[in-house]
Amino acid sequence: MTAKLSVLKPLFRFTLLLMTVFMLSRIGLLLWQQQRLVDGDSIAVLIGGLRIDLSSLGYLSALAVLMLLANVFLRSKTALFQHAFTLYSSLVVTVIVVVEASTPAFINQYDVRPNRLFVEYLDYPQEVFSMLLNGHQLAMISTLIIATLSCVFAYRFINAAFSKQQNTKKASQVVILVTTLIICLISARGTVSHRPLNPALVYFSGDSLVNSLVLNSPYSVAFALKNMGNEKNASSLYGTMPRSDIIDTVKKASYRSQFTIEAIPTLAANTAFNHKSKKNLVIILEESLGARFVGELGGIGVTPHLDKLYKEGWGFNNLYATGTRSVRGIEAVTTGFIPSPSRSVVKLSKSQHNFFSLADVLARTGYTTQFIYGGESHFDNMKSFFLGNGFSDIVDINDIQSPEFISSWGVSDEDLFNQADKELNELNKAGKPFFSLVFTSSNHDPFDIPEGKVTLPEGHDPQNYKRDLAIKYADYALGKFITKAKTQDYWQDTVFLVVADHDVRVFGSEPVPLKSFHIPAVILNSDMKAKRDTRLVSQMDLPVTLLSLLGVEQATPMIGYDLTKQYPVERAMMQYYDNFAYVENGEAVILMPNQKVSYWRYDPASKTQVAIDNADSSVELAKKALAHVLFSNLAYTEQLYRLPNKP
Repeated sequence: MTAKLSVLKPLFRFTLLLMTVFMLSRIGLLLWQQQRLVDGDSIAVLIGGLRIDLSSLGYLSALAVLMLLANVFLRSKTALFQHAFTLYSSLVVTVIVVVEASTPAFINQYDVRPNRLFVEYLDYPQEVFSMLLNGHQLAMISTLIIATLSCVFAYRFINAAFSKQQNTKKASQVVILVTTLIICLISARGTVSHRPLNPALVYFSGDSLVNSLVLNSPYSVAFALKNMGNEKNASSLYGTMPRSDIIDTVKKASYRSQFTIEAIPTLAANTAFNHKSKKNLVIILEESLGARFVGELGGIGVTPHLDKLYKEGWGFNNLYATGTRSVRGIEAVTTGFIPSPSRSVVKLSKSQHNFFSLADVLARTGYTTQFIYGGESHFDNMKSFFLGNGFSDIVDINDIQSPEFISSWGVSDEDLFNQADKELNELNKAGKPFFSLVFTSSNHDPFDIPEGKVTLPEGHDPQNYKRDLAIKYADYALGKFITKAKTQDYWQDTVFLVVADHDVRVFGSEPVPLKSFHIPAVILNSDMKAKRDTRLVSQMDLPVTLLSLLGVEQATPMIGYDLTKQYPVERAMMQYYDNFAYVENGEAVILMPNQKVSYWRYDPASKTQVAIDNADSSVELAKKALAHVLFSNLAYTEQLYRLPNKP
């Protein structure tokens, strides 16, 4: 029997290496994150993790078994198939070691195991390689060493299993391997129930990080990639609702009544706050500038210039981002679109043309529209989306002459703002109203900034020193630009919005840690008096409000609130990976794939988020949340979020 089973020896060594990597990595992560665990969590993670690991082994081993079968049937090609098996298995082990080794850094940034974001950045190898080379050399070199050692060890360890195999009858080997293949397929499926194993079957905690520890990182990435193929179908994640109920609920919640076209159900006019001549608009979208850094919002106080602007303009104390990526912030600020489990519309195919944007509506009313970015505008598909939806001019790193400092992500914020000042002066001289979106990048890992511009006090948190210094530099460049802009001719008739795209990172045990979506925003130079707005508001309210301040009354499909007005409710919406949060008047509901809705009470002042039992009002709020996230899917797939065709 031992001789007969020797055909499985290479497979045994392969699976032994995989299970060792999976288990050691999970145990290490549990020890590292033990403060996030409660009684019994470790056992639940290990038991659920074993199911996931066995499923992963089933998928990865099935192909390996087929190679062993080919080796049995084609004796003349034994060397070829043995080499293929060894190469495949050693490469798989190497990739898994590298992914697991990179998991702590990913958790530090996103508070969850690697997922779709882990591969999305691979679409931009130049930017990623530059970031690694300039800010993460040690990590990159360590990863290369680990990968090389893992590959060499795995190759030798697995290859040695072939050299000592004993010749046995082909029939018995075939039976053993076919039986093993069946076991692999059963293991991959992970269950005998109607549906195969998925994360929902092993999740047990309300803490997204703890749940992700049950998975292994390659499985987490693979499952996220699989879901990307179904990302347009929010109903498969959260549930269904009749189409008419979806539209009626969303329209009612927008507190508008002048809906004009049935084919574009949310298209409605809004009476503008400004009745004078139309103003110009400049939006400054600040990279990763969370409220946690802003002194005026109770943060650590590394933004003295933004703090000053809060005292000069219309500052929002409780504004919440819709997501955790720049493209999600762009989506909210320029289109007012509801966040969803899909990728941002900036990157989706059906929204590349004829999708509503501020630029489109302003271009139709005579504005010149422009996007200014210090990096390469193709990143995250921005250039394609903007040019297809109303922006007439793109200015990026290729148009900035003689920049003083270039980092991994583009020119410094000072160089960017110097170019923006030139562009705004030129636009102003043309005599037409204009809209310019300026997107910064200095506050981005690896936080490369010009030396000697800003300093932090001695004793500042050393762990986040480089990040906080970059934020202070971004604030310095912003303040320098606004000071200069006030002296220019274009200032007088231009409304400025300074807003973050998202916070620098999300952290918390809740399915959606609401506090991590808190961002600053201040509107300058509008006809609205300087004040502090304490309402809970959403990033997607800003474009509606800006049109009102500009004096533009053309109907749009946006459902955000015009914050120059008062509404019976205060609400915000957030997407955190596959979880959707809807917050209204201190209550929050969170929708999670294939799980029960969770109910919470949230206090923006203290940023406390407490789970509560569902009440009748909460159930109604859950229906409203479901309607909104389903409408996002519906509006995209049926192309309902647009302006009427031009006459």
